[in-house]
Amino acid sequence: MKRSLNFIGITGADFIVRSAYQMGKTPLLPIFAMALGATDAFLGFIVAVSTLTGMVLKPPIGMLSDRWGRRWWLIAGTVFFAGMPFLYRFVHTPAELFGIRIIHGLATAIYGPVTLAFVAEGVKDRLAEKLGWFGMARSAGYIVGPAVAGWLLAVGVKPVTVFTIIGLFSCLAFVPILLLSEPAPGIKATALPICQQIVHALKSGAHTPSVWLSGGLEATVFIALYALKAFLPGYALSMGISVALVGVFFSVQEGVHMVLKPVGGRIGDRLGYFGAICLGMALMGIALPLIPLAHGVLGLMTLAVLIGAAQALVFPSTVALVSTQISTLHIGAGMGLIGTLKNAGKVAGPILGGFLIRWLDFSPMFWSMGLLLLIGAGIVGCWGQRRHTQIHSPHA
Repeated sequence: MKRSLNFIGITGADFIVRSAYQMGKTPLLPIFAMALGATDAFLGFIVAVSTLTGMVLKPPIGMLSDRWGRRWWLIAGTVFFAGMPFLYRFVHTPAELFGIRIIHGLATAIYGPVTLAFVAEGVKDRLAEKLGWFGMARSAGYIVGPAVAGWLLAVGVKPVTVFTIIGLFSCLAFVPILLLSEPAPGIKATALPICQQIVHALKSGAHTPSVWLSGGLEATVFIALYALKAFLPGYALSMGISVALVGVFFSVQEGVHMVLKPVGGRIGDRLGYFGAICLGMALMGIALPLIPLAHGVLGLMTLAVLIGAAQALVFPSTVALVSTQISTLHIGAGMGLIGTLKNAGKVAGPILGGFLIRWLDFSPMFWSMGLLLLIGAGIVGCWGQRRHTQIHSPHA
C-alpha cells in the first residue's frame, strides 16, 4: 500500500512541476527574453543553459540522494520549482535572466535522477511498465504547460505575471511530496565518507556496462529527435509544407509517445529490455529517412505515429535496464549518469544536424540520423544476444 501511495504521489508531483516548468519555457521564455532586449544569439544561451545545468549536476545529485535519501532532495527540488518563478519579477536585463535560468535549472537537475531512482526503488515488479506510467505523466506536462502558457499570453496576461502563476501552481506539488516516505530507507550508503562514496559510485557506474549502453542509446535517440525538432520547420518551409502541419506533426508524435509509454514499458518487461530498445531504435531509424519522401498529411502523420511509438519502446526500458543492473547502493548515481548523457544528446543534436545540413542538405541529414539509430539498434541487438547466450550457457 505504501509503495502504491508513493508511486501515485511522486507521479502527481512530477506532473505538477513539469507542467509549470514547461509553461515557463515555451513560448513564454523567448518572449520574455526578447522583451528584455536579448539578441538572437544570447537568446539561444538563455534557453539552453538550464539543460547544461542538469547535464553537469545530475550525477553528483544522484550520488548524494543515494547517501542522504530521496525525500529531502525531492523537497529541495520542489522549493526550486516553486520559489524561482517568483524571482523573475525582479529581472530587468538579459544577463540577469541568464543567471536566474542557471539557478532554476537546479530544479530539473534534482528531479531528473532522484524521481527515477525513487520509482525504481519502490517498484518490485513490472518495472518498465511503471516507469512508462510515470513517464506518461511527465510527458503530459510537456503538452499541458506550453498550451496553458500560450493561452494566458493570448488573453493578455503579462509574461512576468505568468511566471508568478507558475510559482503558485508549483506550490501544489508540496502536498504529495511531503506525504512521501523513503522507498528503501535501509540501503543508503551512509557508512562511507562522502568522498569514498563518490569514488565507489563512479566506479560502480563505470564498471556497469548497462549504464553506458543505456545512456549512450538515450543520447543517440535524443540527437536524432532534437535535430528533427530544430530543422523540420525549416525543411517544411523549403518544400512548401505548411508550418501548421509541422506543429501538428510534433503534437501527434508527443501524444503517441505519451499514451504508449506504459504499453512500451510492458513490452520491455515481457520481451526483454534489450529487445524493446532494439525494436524502438530500428523503428525510428526507418521512419526518419522517410520524412523527405512524405509530403502529404497522411504520410507525415504516419511517420509521427511511428516515431512516437518508437520513443515509447525505448525510454522506459533504458531506465529499467540501468535500475536492474547497477548496485542498489548507487541507483541515483546511475540515473544521474544516464541523465547527463541524455542532456548531452539534446545539446549535440541541433549542432550535428546543423553541420550536416550545411555540408550536405536536409534529406541527407535525415538519412544520417536514421543510419545512426539503425547502428545503435544493431549494437543493442548484438549486446542483448550476447547477454542471453551468457545467461543460458552451461558454463555461465
